[in-house]
Amino acid sequence: MHPLWRHLDKLESYICRFLLAAFVFLLFVQIVSRTVFGNSITWIEEISVFMFVWFAYFGASYAARMYAHNRVSFHINMMPRRIARWVEAAGDLFWVAFNIVFIRYAIEYISLMKPFVKAQTLGWPMKYVLMVLPVAFALMTIRIIQVNYMKLVLGIDPRDPDQVDLDAIAAEAAKGGRA
Repeated sequence: MHPLWRHLDKLESYICRFLLAAFVFLLFVQIVSRTVFGNSITWIEEISVFMFVWFAYFGASYAARMYAHNRVSFHINMMPRRIARWVEAAGDLFWVAFNIVFIRYAIEYISLMKPFVKAQTLGWPMKYVLMVLPVAFALMTIRIIQVNYMKLVLGIDPRDPDQVDLDAIAAEAAKGGRA
């Protein structure tokens, strides 16, 4: 795989890392400002909330790429893996349809916003703050399609990262029990 594709494949991860580091740093600055200097920096609260919201939505997109969204999988785990992939793909098709409808209405809502609707402290037009909705849901849709392409066409079966960790712990415990 070309290095550029690997970086694009982790786009949401990079965005989330930056947003997390930035809003945690800003909140730290706010705490120091309040406790040490007895003064609050008003815009930090608002921008931290915006960064957290963007972090959550891009994190959801990243989770879709990592195949880490919560699913009811008990019944799927009982099926042969070939059939289970198609059942999961059918469920993901509904998810993609929901995302497309959501993107449409988010764009419509944002486009109808009046220019005077601004963030209270920063004065930013809320249109730009809310652009995370169609952008993140579009990325999430692309990631859902990408994961299903990997599963159904390429035969690569991504596994839930939590399940991978649990399997590793179980294998380590089994090795420890044999020693």
